[in-house]
Amino acid sequence: MQQLAGQITYQDWDLEKARELASEFADRTGGVMIALHKIQETFGYVDDTAMAMLGKVFNLSRAEVHGVTSFYHDFRRHKPGKYTVKVCQAEACQAMGSYQLTEKIKSFLGTDFHGTSEDGNFSLEAVYCLGNCACSPNIMIDQQTYGRVTIEGFKALADSLVKEAV
Repeated sequence: MQQLAGQITYQDWDLEKARELASEFADRTGGVMIALHKIQETFGYVDDTAMAMLGKVFNLSRAEVHGVTSFYHDFRRHKPGKYTVKVCQAEACQAMGSYQLTEKIKSFLGTDFHGTSEDGNFSLEAVYCLGNCACSPNIMIDQQTYGRVTIEGFKALADSLVKEAV
């Protein structure tokens, strides 16, 4: 499996820093979406304490902000695991066994999509194309794409990442 990029690191949650990030987009049409992406990019998730703050910044109700974050599955509401695993569910990967791989990864990690393993090491997400179709099935861990993944290869990779982190 080829490594294409590095691990993502996030800052610890800070409501004031989140307010600074959001305020930058307060006067833009669709600014709340841009702010949510920026906040998640910075902290890895959008904490519940951000709902009221974002409502004030964008003159929206807390319910409206919550509606946006719950409608779009890309927004996480809880701190992610140390690593985010994305398993491709697009057609080329399906044809090469991604659904079966997905079920085995879910079982191995003990979580479903949008969840985090009990040990806090891995969050699991679905993705619908990683642009590496010729090497299906594909996964991405943080910003690293891996092709022709088997469950054995995934387990070895996950084990090596956990060992590296110690």
